[in-house]
Amino acid sequence: MNLERYSRQIILKGFGEVAQQKLVAAKVLVIGAGGLGCPALQYLVAMGIGTIGIVDDDTVSLSNLHRQVLYNTNDIGKMKVAVAAEKLKAINPDIDINTYPIWIDQNNILPLFKQYDFILDGTDNFESRYLINDACVLLEKPLIFAAVSGYEGQLAIFNVADDHQNHTNYRDLFPVPPNAGEIPNCEENGVLGALPGVLGTMAAAEAIKLITNIGKPLINTLLHYNLLTQEQYKLQISPAKNYKLPTAEIEFLNMNYHNNCTLPEAYEEIDMAKLLVLKERASTRLIDVRERHEVPQLDPQVFSQIPMSELAHFLESYIQEEHIVFLCQHGIRSVAAAERLSEKYGNAKKIYSLKGGIAKWRNHF
Repeated sequence: MNLERYSRQIILKGFGEVAQQKLVAAKVLVIGAGGLGCPALQYLVAMGIGTIGIVDDDTVSLSNLHRQVLYNTNDIGKMKVAVAAEKLKAINPDIDINTYPIWIDQNNILPLFKQYDFILDGTDNFESRYLINDACVLLEKPLIFAAVSGYEGQLAIFNVADDHQNHTNYRDLFPVPPNAGEIPNCEENGVLGALPGVLGTMAAAEAIKLITNIGKPLINTLLHYNLLTQEQYKLQISPAKNYKLPTAEIEFLNMNYHNNCTLPEAYEEIDMAKLLVLKERASTRLIDVRERHEVPQLDPQVFSQIPMSELAHFLESYIQEEHIVFLCQHGIRSVAAAERLSEKYGNAKKIYSLKGGIAKWRNHF
């Protein structure tokens, strides 16, 4: 270990070389190399975490760059984990970086989590948050949770005992997953670029505090942050127990996270291959529910444009086609549209939403 690299933190009162050795020995898995993950990774690496794992199956896009500060214009189209690992190694070549260009699911999450001491959740969807939470509880892994939307962010530490030996988890805060499209993520709701920088850095700081046992980490505490006013408040989280947690691996594998957080039975979420098949059917209507100013613009001869702001009026009329496919930028609003249409027609129509939206399948449009 090169002590000069970390000299400015080693000389801190209450830190010292002992705390630095704890960082070197620690293994931290960061899930999501996006707006939250980028700043968190940079500080974890710079401060000397010995082993870092990075999970992300996405590529860099232009819309990422205002907040995902590890990447630049030349990185567009490249896998985030590959770009992040290369740049983080340049920051600190003394650490080990493992990359996982995968979407975490019930089949791969437990073996992956067993390799790490601390989990940092920088994801932006509820399916992943409940999955990560339950895996951490099952494996008794400390979880640093961060989330942002618009101008506000939240931060908490779960699955760590406080002074009274109480443990809480994400389900104590949000026991029931929201319905599909009910709460938009930052890709649908927007986010100011600096906000995930603030929350991601704070998440890294909480991880450092946990590892080195300094300060007072946000154990069983939710911190709410408002960027516009710089106001913060804390909410103490108490064990609720009005929910079901898996208590064994087989039970975890049998949990239905996908259906709980996304799809009711009345419609189906599809990929581009299925959309292309449906597109060739005369009885199919493809509907773009993005607002009219959003890009890229799709071929109006193929796609009807009915923005979400006009959907209620559209639903007043009868749809002739048997198959209706909704799509939007990231597959969030299209799910909400599909849900609303299914409320009107039930199983009388075949209703679909393009999973991942235009952003995921941009090369096909």
